[in-house]
Parts: sequence; structure tokens; C-alpha cells
Amino acid sequence: MEYRKEDLMEAKKQILGVGENMGTEESKKIWEENAQFWDNAMGDESNEFHREVVRPKVTELLSPNPADYILDIACGNGNYSSYLAQRGASVVAFDYSKKMIELAKRRQSQYAKQIEFCVADATNRKSILELKRNRAFTKAVSNMAIMDITDIEPLLMAVYELLQESGIFVFATQHPCFVTLTEKYMTPHSYYDIAIEGQPKEQIYYHLKLRTRKTSRMP
Repeated sequence: MEYRKEDLMEAKKQILGVGENMGTEESKKIWEENAQFWDNAMGDESNEFHREVVRPKVTELLSPNPADYILDIACGNGNYSSYLAQRGASVVAFDYSKKMIELAKRRQSQYAKQIEFCVADATNRKSILELKRNRAFTKAVSNMAIMDITDIEPLLMAVYELLQESGIFVFATQHPCFVTLTEKYMTPHSYYDIAIEGQPKEQIYYHLKLRTRKTSRMP
């Protein structure tokens, strides 16, 4: 899966240029404040949108099995990690919110032998590569998180290095054609909004143009 470098650089420049307060550190602070609410709202089975729309197709494409060693990116409270563990897979799951990982470990404690929860930053290639273990990951997955990540280039590079040669990366994200319908639609930018009604803080979304999100093959 390949993103054109010029598109990524343009997106990075324009998104990061919106304002220093809308970068990774600000986003992390917001998710620390939202963590408990999010854990309560998503619970063990996730919400209806994830269960009925996202999870079935992601799981179909991922096709998890007991032989898999899967990297779960931006895992939140770990409910999809546990879903994978129930299917026999071993999982390394990470999120940049320390609070969210604490909640995930508590909620998914029954799967402690199959899931390793870690704090890591998806915008930092070195941070992600520190998740490398004695065996390569067979697959990687990310459910509705790409649009929350300031800069996805380090993530894509790191995932490519962590996956075995025949590995696959499946992710679900917002489609830019149907979400950010504003006067800034043609320009990569960041903005505040909510995902679940009642969450304490508006999170930061990062809008990329459709061609920036296009997928083909990894080099």
C-alpha cells in the first residue's frame, strides 16, 4: 500500500501549519481526558457502528486465525484486540494515550496471555519500531483511527518494516468525500469534532484529500 510522497508532504505541511495546538501533543491530551468516557461508551463489544459497519468488513479482510501475530494500531480500550484473541490470535496492541492503555489492560485482563498492551506514538516511527518482538507480525489492523493521526507517513513506514513479507495491513477510516463537507474540503486541514455524543472534549480530526488517501501497493 503506497501513498505518494508529495501528497504526504503536502498534507503534513498544511495540517501541521493549522496551529501548534492541534498537533500530536494536544491530541494526546484530549484523548487522556476522553479515555474513561470512551472506555465506558465502547465497553467490551464496541458501539453499534463498529459492530455492524466497521468490524465485519475489517475482520473479513483481516481473516484472523490462531497462527496470526497481529499489531493493533490505536487500540483504544482493546475491545477489538480481545475480539482477535477470542479467535486464537496473539496481539500486540498500542495507543498513545497512557490512560487508555491502563483501561485496556484492566478491561481485557482475561486475555493477558494473548494480548500485550503498550504505549506508543503512531506518529513516531522509532516509537512504533520499538514494538518489534522476536517474530514478525503477520498482520496489522487499525479501526477508525487514521483520521485521528497527525502524520501517517511514519506509521506506514514502520508497519511495512514490522510485517512479514506476506503480511497485510487492514484499516478502516472516514471517507473524505462524505465527512468534511466544508469550504476547506480540497485542502488538508485539522478540525475539532466529536465521535460520541457527550464525550468530555472534542477530538482533533485530520482531513486529507481523496488522492492522498488512495491505496495501491507497498513498495
